[in-house]
Amino acid sequence: MHPDSPSSRLPAPGRRAVLGAAAASSALAALPGTASAAPDARKTPSRRKPRALPGGGDLGPNVLVFDPATPNIQGRLDEIFRQQESAQFGTGRYQLLFKPGTYHGLNAQIGFYTSISGLGLSPDDTTINGDITVDAGWFNGNATQNFWRSAENLAVVPVNGTNRWAVSQAAPFRRMHIRGNLNLAPTGYGWSSGGYIADSRIDGQVQPYSQQQWYTRDSAIGGWLNGVWNMVFSGVEGAPAQGFPNPPYTTLATTPVSREKPFLYLGGSEYRVFLPEKRTNARGVTWGNGTPRGTSLPLSRFYVAKPGVSAATLNQALAEGLHLLLTPGIYHLDRPVRVDRAGTVVLGLGYATLIPDNGVTALKVADVDGVRLAGFLVDAGPVNSATLLEIGPRGASRDHSANPTTVQDVFVRIGGAGPGKATTSMVVNSRHTIVDHTWVWRADHGDGVGWETNRADYGVVVNGHDVLATGLFVEHFNKYDVQWFGERGRTIFYQNEKAYDAPNQAAIQNGPVKGYAAYRVGDDVTAHEGWGLGSYCYYNVDPGIVQHHGFTAPNRPGVRFHDLLVVSLGGNGQYERVINDTGSPTSGTSTVPSTVVSYP
Repeated sequence: MHPDSPSSRLPAPGRRAVLGAAAASSALAALPGTASAAPDARKTPSRRKPRALPGGGDLGPNVLVFDPATPNIQGRLDEIFRQQESAQFGTGRYQLLFKPGTYHGLNAQIGFYTSISGLGLSPDDTTINGDITVDAGWFNGNATQNFWRSAENLAVVPVNGTNRWAVSQAAPFRRMHIRGNLNLAPTGYGWSSGGYIADSRIDGQVQPYSQQQWYTRDSAIGGWLNGVWNMVFSGVEGAPAQGFPNPPYTTLATTPVSREKPFLYLGGSEYRVFLPEKRTNARGVTWGNGTPRGTSLPLSRFYVAKPGVSAATLNQALAEGLHLLLTPGIYHLDRPVRVDRAGTVVLGLGYATLIPDNGVTALKVADVDGVRLAGFLVDAGPVNSATLLEIGPRGASRDHSANPTTVQDVFVRIGGAGPGKATTSMVVNSRHTIVDHTWVWRADHGDGVGWETNRADYGVVVNGHDVLATGLFVEHFNKYDVQWFGERGRTIFYQNEKAYDAPNQAAIQNGPVKGYAAYRVGDDVTAHEGWGLGSYCYYNVDPGIVQHHGFTAPNRPGVRFHDLLVVSLGGNGQYERVINDTGSPTSGTSTVPSTVVSYP
């Protein structure tokens, strides 16, 4: 790719690059698709019923499948990496699949929009004697823009005993077994702003170094080296003890409810999709004693979608009772994809990307049990969408506690790859929904970026009761980043940055309040709880902007927060309080968090 092309050009370092300066130094220091005949056949010719869509089929050209006998695996991996290393807003999408077996001497460097996965039922079915590497050479050792890549379902025996995974947002590490240490920082210990691990075993030590924040869920680790601002653990064997704010560890013995992400695997010679079962009060990995618990579906039960397919065809497949497997690429939608059937799976490979055209909503889920959405990106279009992703219709009220909907590694972006607008990005109306790792991002760099150019007032709005978020990353919205109106909501780990590009104090004024909170609990809510929540400000257009608080919630006994922090990055803007009128103001240019351990 030509170095001066828009998709390969390095963003100006003045935005996210500055974000980690103090963090690094402190770390190192420490389908109804059928049509019927018209009533009057004399006037309107009858329509033919659409031919049934086939299930299964090949996975397309951007899914690369390897086995131990495949020649020149390293050469193919290197070729994909050269294309994707700096293509932050490019159109390439790739899924790398490794059949069960043992591979030797590989270094799989993972660039943008690239997912690497094993095809066994257990990570230990597919062993790589080598490395799966994310580093930041493309951005001068700064890993704060290493987004949109993933690793899943593999065992890795690192060459030098330590595997490097230097990522920031939208880069999940799931069902991995590292037979050694895991280093989360780039070469040279530059800045980094991640991240997420789930259902993984790291035999050695996890070494965050400069990572500002991290969430680890339902895993087992040999040790954890350090923390910068906000390290959160739930259901992790070997996790460090609770210590917030010094050291900045928030540790829950178990995760209240979890259900691991669906994944593609080989049952004999047949592709299948495994659906892990729900766990309550979970701790440790799901695969430690052999075959994980759950059910599976043959690929013949899925419509294998290819880029260019219409929303009408996707909806026809759903109406015919098929699930959706979105192969890597970009899908333009002229109407919403409608998931109306209980138990439907929509699984993306290689960061398959949905772009709603003409202001439509990309995907809508009915108020039904057990829908699983996983592994895709929703990219706002240039015409404003009222919403981009809707989980349950307005007023949804059914009890889904036995079989909740899960939203996992589903990422939302407004701007960056070009102009995009959305009033609200993600709306959760269905009760008991589990949002397990999302990054909802109004872009602060790239193309189509500006206070009004990629206008997006609200990130995530939760109206449903009993919703659980595990690993919630929401950044840069023009008004509230998260608004939570449902009862008994819970969030374990939250990472936020307020919009960098607010032009002045008046632009963010919220009536008598200075600025919109990063996380707002509705005034009428009587029960809510959050653990390990952080908000940062970096008002680089007008560093004099004052944000009254990062969090706001009704002051009543049933609304409780644990381990909150706000940070001013280099003094570009300031917080007066942490939550409501509680907590100390941030301090000058020191980039030191102001914390509240318990509220109220």
